[in-house]
Amino acid sequence: MTLWMRIAGRMALAAALSWGASAQAAGSTATAPQPAPKPQGAQLRAQTDWQAVLDEARGQTVRFNAWGGDPKINEFIERVAAEAEGCCAVIVEQVKLADTAEAVARIKAEAAAGRKTEGGSVDLIWINGENFAALRTADLLWGPMLDRLPDARFIDLGANPALARDGSLPVDGYEVPWGLSQFGLVYDRAVTPDPPRSPAALADWIEAHPGRFTYPAPPDFIGSAFLKQMLIMLLPKDKRPALMRPVDPARAPDLTAPLWAWLDRIRPAMWREGRAFPPNGPALERMQADGAVDLGFAFHPGQAASAIASGLMPASTRVIGWSGGSIANAHFVAIPANADAKAGAMVFANMLISPEIQAAKLDPLIWGDMTVLSAGRLSEEDRAVFRDIDLGPAWPSEEELGPAIPEPHPSWTDWLEAEWSRRYLAG
Repeated sequence: MTLWMRIAGRMALAAALSWGASAQAAGSTATAPQPAPKPQGAQLRAQTDWQAVLDEARGQTVRFNAWGGDPKINEFIERVAAEAEGCCAVIVEQVKLADTAEAVARIKAEAAAGRKTEGGSVDLIWINGENFAALRTADLLWGPMLDRLPDARFIDLGANPALARDGSLPVDGYEVPWGLSQFGLVYDRAVTPDPPRSPAALADWIEAHPGRFTYPAPPDFIGSAFLKQMLIMLLPKDKRPALMRPVDPARAPDLTAPLWAWLDRIRPAMWREGRAFPPNGPALERMQADGAVDLGFAFHPGQAASAIASGLMPASTRVIGWSGGSIANAHFVAIPANADAKAGAMVFANMLISPEIQAAKLDPLIWGDMTVLSAGRLSEEDRAVFRDIDLGPAWPSEEELGPAIPEPHPSWTDWLEAEWSRRYLAG
């Protein structure tokens, strides 16, 4: 039985229980199985509140604005959406974005036009970093709502700082974490048995292998992550704390000078001499699969395992972290303050953090994204589901992935992207 078949079975059971609860609330004469102990106090209030959310969500259409650059992730969202419709009568439509900033700009424009609490075009958004900061600081997110989701009890916010803080801002219940990421290097150990894991080693490797390296053009998030990873590694340790604070325009040119010098050095030896770039991570992955380049990047440690399972990459493909540590973060979903289908968005967000869906997401055959759930908070049955997932030999060990390091302040992303465009796209 496949993981998705098990999920469908458990979702059907959940739907049956939900309908049973509704029928009892409506005074149905349907015969109930052995009654469970009646909830009391806060537990009763929580169940009553969630049943009200389920009732309100029934029939709603949730416009889920999410990056749509990876067919595998799009398929995952489509399948979870089908489960949401089947169990809860919530229709989820994915609005595929090339850049999350598109939806952020739309939400801000709608608020500026007076649609601050309703009438928005986005009901749920896949978000983190500078985009979260832009909406949260403008008070354009609805919440706090994380504690209202029943399956949030499986998340231990204290276990990983990335779950409780998004960039420089506390999440404070305005986002729902649904995945963990760490930026790594994708390589074929049959082609590159000793992958370069530092800026100096990578520059030497690029010059020794002309035309065999490139990176996605920022503002693609993989391309932007590459800039931030290199900048952190190139800066002396005593200067790195400046990256944790908002950009100081007066100091930024000096702080980033090592990055631009390094990029200028490697440019002549890059694919197409650095005058063209793949548009995003999946495009770079296809180039690597086609043998056009030898190295790639992943924000999901399971990316190589997933690519091997799908037949895209050879079995010798691996992921490894950077020397000294790799940028790590969590990715979230959030509900805009002007969303019209807030209840439906909560139901879908709760599904995304359910043990069943999180297990499916971890499976390299489906996506290969790390779970946000804490094993210590799961039932033995759910822990067994996670244990049974075959991660394959390409999934990096903790030692191979190395330590996680925090993202720079979100304001650095926009600044680096603008400066990179000025330097390398202007001609």
